[in-house]
Order: sequence, then C-alpha cells, then structure tokens
Amino acid sequence: MSETEKKEEKITTDSEKEQPKETTKKGKGKGKGRRTTKGKGKGKPKKEKKEGEEETKQQKKRVETYSSYIYRVLKQVHPDVGISNKAMIIMNSFVSDCFDRFALEAAELSRLGGKGTITSRDIQGAARLLLPGELARHAVSEGTKAVTRYSNAVK
Repeated sequence: MSETEKKEEKITTDSEKEQPKETTKKGKGKGKGRRTTKGKGKGKPKKEKKEGEEETKQQKKRVETYSSYIYRVLKQVHPDVGISNKAMIIMNSFVSDCFDRFALEAAELSRLGGKGTITSRDIQGAARLLLPGELARHAVSEGTKAVTRYSNAVK
C-alpha cells in the first residue's frame, strides 16, 4: 500500500466516524418501529404564524367504542373471565352493527308513522322485527324495564 492509499483510507474512516448512526428504538425493544433519523423530517413543515394568530394544538380524533360497557357486562356475568383484544374488537363490531340496524329500522318505522322523532315504541318495533321469537320478547321486556327505571329516576 502506498502512502496516498493509506491517506485515502484514513479519510474515509474519519468521515464515517464523524457521522454516527442515529437510530433509536420506539416501543419495548422488539425491533419494530425503528427510526433511522432522530428528529429530522418528521411531519409537515411548520407554517409561519401571521400576526394575531394563536397557536392551537390539533386534537386526536376520538373513536367511540363499547369496550368499557362490554367489559362491565362480562364482569357481571362471569367475574373470573377476561377477554382478549381481538375478541373485544369483534364484540365491539357486533354491538356497533346491531346498534346501526336497530337505529335504521326504528328510523324507518318513525318515518312510516309520519313522525320525525324516534320513540321507545319505534325501538320496540325494531326489536320485534330484527330479533327472532323468544329473544325479541326478552329484549322488549328488558327495554320496557329500563325505560320504566329511567322515567322513575327523572321524576
């Protein structure tokens, strides 16, 4: 190796040392979510504030779920049983689908009745139409009981 080749090799190793790799782990160290740069190029560039403008933070969009209610009912029925995240997602989807179906059917019944407001009677009719036999009777019974309890609490 000549002297110039040694200098070139030294220059490349020095430049590599000057640029350390800035990798950080995000999470619990399972190798997922690695970032190759630290703080560079994140998100959109900041807009310049005009005079008189206040800085406002963008709020995270909230997703409404029935998870806490499903969990409460599970603990009332089976106090010693838990539920996985995947099962909770499935249950949440099921409850959401049922709610949508009841709401659509009740809205249709209300519209056919010439009213603009959905009443407990419309919900009851939707339950009778959507649920089979014995299940419909139990649902109507529980719904009537809930409406009675609510009416007494309001008075």
